[in-house]
Amino acid sequence: MIDAPGTFSNAAAAGEAMHALATELYPICRSITGNGVRETLRRLQAYIPLTVHEVPSGTQVFDWTVPREWNITDAYVKNSAGVRVIDFSECNLHVLGYSVPVRARMSLAELRPHLITLPEQADAIPYRTSYYNETWGFCLTHKQLASLPEDDYEVCIDSSLTDGHLTYGECYLQGDATEEVLISAHVCHPSLANDNLSGIVVATFLIRHLLTVPRRYSYRFLFVPGTIGSITWLALNEAHLSRIRHGLVLANVGDAGALTYKKSRHGNADVDRAALNTLRSSGNEYDVRPFTPYGYDERQFCSPGINLPVGCISRTPHGEFPEYHTSRDDLAFLKPGALGDSLAFCLAVLRVLEGNRVYVNQNPKCEPHLGRRGLYRGFGGSMDSKAREMALLWTLNLADGQHSLLDISDQSGIPYDTVKVAADALLEHGLLKE
Repeated sequence: MIDAPGTFSNAAAAGEAMHALATELYPICRSITGNGVRETLRRLQAYIPLTVHEVPSGTQVFDWTVPREWNITDAYVKNSAGVRVIDFSECNLHVLGYSVPVRARMSLAELRPHLITLPEQADAIPYRTSYYNETWGFCLTHKQLASLPEDDYEVCIDSSLTDGHLTYGECYLQGDATEEVLISAHVCHPSLANDNLSGIVVATFLIRHLLTVPRRYSYRFLFVPGTIGSITWLALNEAHLSRIRHGLVLANVGDAGALTYKKSRHGNADVDRAALNTLRSSGNEYDVRPFTPYGYDERQFCSPGINLPVGCISRTPHGEFPEYHTSRDDLAFLKPGALGDSLAFCLAVLRVLEGNRVYVNQNPKCEPHLGRRGLYRGFGGSMDSKAREMALLWTLNLADGQHSLLDISDQSGIPYDTVKVAADALLEHGLLKE
């Protein structure tokens, strides 16, 4: 069975292992296409059974077209003494993503329009891209820019932008049912730890755990470039979307902030209720946000013509921490404990979805004699007698063929896991039938 909330026995060790995997992947220069994505997925294949798909440039996917493939080998700005004052090999955030190739000599005045900084964070390198507008540029700290003297600069971006492919990874785990749970993480950012790698490593370790346990649902994990990747997958798999019953997008799940859940467009789908129920029962601080058509790939999965029940799990949401899309979103910002906690939360939500059933009371005329059956003593040794009694009574009362275990937990205020244990005990004694 999937572990209960707060009891994922290896959460701390998993957090350290996930941080180690993030450390391995951190130096790779990823974008929405190219060899960085391929290398990332290749390394993940050492951990999980991952199928890699290639979609040719120019493929029409709904209102979008798969773009040309971008790759970069080197980039720099040298002063007249031949010293690299901006060096892609030191930090891959230094180059504007999707920069076209350039080799030129120019003055500082000519170079300056192509230099991007964050004046309000003078020590941070910003992360910026130009996917659909062919241009070039360098990102650097504001302090670096202020220190550049008038000079004759050599500018080089050794990149290519050619017809190629969009690459994404997919992992399918067959369960007892054909109905699916969809889990997605984006793989399109270069050296950013929380906003990219945290979702990748938590999804990877979710797969590793699910491989070891019985599964009611089938699971489909996607490792896709943001926006264009999910749009591409949806366009190519539209005929099969009816199988998806629940879904989650994982993003920014490794910082020290409290867990945040963004609801699906449905607002009250089972995945939304399972996440909220788990958060309420956790005893920890949390935040819940309504759906908005802005953010990560949940906005594609929840677009009106698709309308899948897909929520988003984060810790501090995108744009709400100063390190977001800067060089400060590094491996030190990524916390092993937060990664382990995010993994445990995901497993707890999946455990609710997996175990949620509708039962019918087989002795509905007044209360059955629970004491005679030893049920008050039969489960939950750490629970007090009142908690045991209330879980049993609520489950019996609402097991009318109309209420699921999640309904019973929400209505009674009793944690889902307590209700599930009560239902299992009642089922064992023939007092419930699925």
